[in-house]
Amino acid sequence: MAEGGSLQSTFNAFATKGSGKEQTTADFTKWCKDANVFGKTCNSNHVDISFAKVKPKTGKTITFNELDALITEMAKKYKDDHKLDDAGAKEEIMTKLMNATPKAHGTTKTSATGGVAKMTDTSKYTGSHKERFDESGKGKGAAGRADTVENSGYVGAYKGEGSYQSK
Repeated sequence: MAEGGSLQSTFNAFATKGSGKEQTTADFTKWCKDANVFGKTCNSNHVDISFAKVKPKTGKTITFNELDALITEMAKKYKDDHKLDDAGAKEEIMTKLMNATPKAHGTTKTSATGGVAKMTDTSKYTGSHKERFDESGKGKGAAGRADTVENSGYVGAYKGEGSYQSK
């Protein structure tokens, strides 16, 4: 394989098994997707079939040593999409895989709707919710949420606290 050091470091960046040294079929599919290798005939189904041919019979992962055989198997369908010969298709796949970087898939993005801004603006709060924040809009924590109990023996609204004369 040409430029194995760079390809191996990219392989390890996408690997999730064996302390980052082995790839599953899902890892390799993600790598191909991020590298824009897929086309009409070279797709994720072909990756699964090629991966099954190349991986060891007893395992579910491949190491960097099996990557060359996997790319060779992938090139058989890739060449049909891009009108290349086997060697050209293999070289193009290797170049695309080498230049790929892992992307975040399925992550939650920040909401862009106006409702979120209203809900987080504490100046718009009323009633008991208003008491949970100070003047700057910062939350008071437990002091703003809970009523404090003073075990003085008097009813909460009694105005003459401490005025009772003992006999």
